[in-house]
Amino acid sequence: MSTFPSSDNASRRTLLKHVATVGVGLAAVTGTAAAKTPEPANSGKLTRDHFTTQDGTVLYYKDWGSGPAVVFSHGYQLSSDAWEDQMLFLSQHGYRVIAHDRRGFGRSSQPGDGYDYDTFADDLAQLVNALDLHDATFVGHSMGGGEVARYIARHGEKRVAKVAFVSSVTPFLLKTATNPRGAPKEVFDGFRAAVQANRPQWNLDVTMPYYSFNRPSARVSEGLRQNYWRQGQATGILAAYYALGAFSETDFRDDLQKITVPALVVHGDDDQIVPLEISANLTAKLLRQARLMVYEGGSHGLIHVDKDRLNTDLLAFLRS
Repeated sequence: MSTFPSSDNASRRTLLKHVATVGVGLAAVTGTAAAKTPEPANSGKLTRDHFTTQDGTVLYYKDWGSGPAVVFSHGYQLSSDAWEDQMLFLSQHGYRVIAHDRRGFGRSSQPGDGYDYDTFADDLAQLVNALDLHDATFVGHSMGGGEVARYIARHGEKRVAKVAFVSSVTPFLLKTATNPRGAPKEVFDGFRAAVQANRPQWNLDVTMPYYSFNRPSARVSEGLRQNYWRQGQATGILAAYYALGAFSETDFRDDLQKITVPALVVHGDDDQIVPLEISANLTAKLLRQARLMVYEGGSHGLIHVDKDRLNTDLLAFLRS
């Protein structure tokens, strides 16, 4: 039986309704769980080559072939085009290959924020979920290696069969008290200054050490240099600037220790962008099931210069 007199029931209902309304209003202001910012109307929309994330960012992606899935994450300042040699090869050998342009890069949207690894990993997770991929192998080159590591750390291995890190920025590039072998922050500050001063020229100049074309015996490919420049200039200035901080200052050591699936680590011993000693050698030690392959004379751009060897090694790893 109610403790309120029947004559007061209407007033009580009015009071409770008013309190509930105020509560919802306060939740909207304070950001509590009672009120949630609605997602964009086109969130989750998937076409043959574009996907819209929860915050409205549109990601461009390629999805070729059929068979076991291989998901590629590209390096700085490139796009999914960087993987075309591996994607063509593996699609011809019975694999479904998927690669996206990270937000701000290539043909994807250039939003004003989100240039951090948590967001990159969440974007990737949304795309993988939308495509309903299972037992996939995730392959990351350069800053894409960090994306793969953070994806697994945040979203687990339920869709992951294997991983491969190629010329990867993992585990941690920046010199700190706990990472004394890293590069000083001044190195990356210099990169940021170059991006602001004359990005087109820097994008061309960096190709020489990137592909080890600055070595006396190197066979310089102007086509590769121009292809890097083309992709770099398609990337937005915000991504080019802020991603430098993301890949240099993000610590992936804990992320790597959460990976339990088989892993392939490939690196060149002449990588002048991400030296072997501070990257692959340490990455392999932090992974539970890692095979380290060092390419003698290999550059940071070995996905192009050593594409035939890398393709063969990736295929063997996928079939193992």
